[in-house]
Amino acid sequence: MLDPECLFCEIGNGKIQVDFVDRTEDCFVIKDINPAAPVHLLVIPFEHVTYIDEFVGGNREIMSSMFGAATESAKKAGILDSGYRLVINQKGHAGQQIEHLHLHVLGGAKLGTMA
Repeated sequence: MLDPECLFCEIGNGKIQVDFVDRTEDCFVIKDINPAAPVHLLVIPFEHVTYIDEFVGGNREIMSSMFGAATESAKKAGILDSGYRLVINQKGHAGQQIEHLHLHVLGGAKLGTMA
């Protein structure tokens, strides 16, 4: 199901035009407009899912598709062998700015360590 008020749903259904890095049956990949690393991609499911906890005891195929798209996108971006970071921000305190589940793929340089 799509949310007509969601930016990522609007991109996924073609109402907002962007250059896709990759596209699968379940998700699409775009460049982050405010990159935090030389390579900063967003893997976004077409289905409007807000948080990871919606998968508890249920459909996990979307997460599997997202990780597959992240790996393929890292390969296309040339960061598969050097390494990359995957980040999912959940809710306000973690910095989630758009309430549509998405996976950040960061790489292209040595990244700092995380706490």
